[in-house]
Amino acid sequence: MAGRLTGKRAVVTAAGQGIGRAIAAAFLAEGAEVLATDLDAGKLDGLAGALPSSLDVRSDAAVAEFAGRAGRVDVLVNAAGFVHHGTILDCTDAEWELAFDLNVRSMHRTIRAFLPGMLERGNGSIVNIASAVGADATAPNRYVYGASKAAVVGLTKAVARDFIRSGVRANAICPGTIQSPSLDERIAALAEMNKTTVEAARQAFIDRQPMGRLGTTEEMGALAVYLASDESRFTTGQTHVADGGFTL
Repeated sequence: MAGRLTGKRAVVTAAGQGIGRAIAAAFLAEGAEVLATDLDAGKLDGLAGALPSSLDVRSDAAVAEFAGRAGRVDVLVNAAGFVHHGTILDCTDAEWELAFDLNVRSMHRTIRAFLPGMLERGNGSIVNIASAVGADATAPNRYVYGASKAAVVGLTKAVARDFIRSGVRANAICPGTIQSPSLDERIAALAEMNKTTVEAARQAFIDRQPMGRLGTTEEMGALAVYLASDESRFTTGQTHVADGGFTL
């Protein structure tokens, strides 16, 4: 069934690569008008049909200004985030601040900016990218990442509950390990840190997935289409885990 998002206008953050880009592409394929944003607007090249904008989701002023000129928004997808490696003993104050500012407070900023318009129209879908780590499971050396993604789940549920009778829904996607440019960077860094090969480091990520493979960004895009569409209009406040069985 094509055209599942026809007539909807969506904002997607971190649409330059990885899950955010796949969601933007999936939305476009289903007929949505997509305002694709990224800190580096150059990464948005190639998203044919999207309306690209540079956006720093860590800036209150930038988010407010963007929302002020965005017009009607029916769907908000918060995909910006960063994965820190290490335990509580490795986590610096700067890493803590970055993790919570980018992974959590950025969503606070965008939701606060776009929610009033959704409430005025009595309709809207908010999709936050959380993680299987911090939602239903933990993983070694993911201390501050897991903590911040657990906060995303709490934020999502709180927004869903507060506006449950106002026509606005909020749900979270909790991916397992997904093949993406950011994963490639983490694999390379891990290989260097452990003095092993990139291939061995990649296999370690694959081995922790019970299905025996990494997830794809396209699979996350398909789930986001469902949550953005009217097909899920009876669904709110939920964590949608797509992790290849990692949390079983």
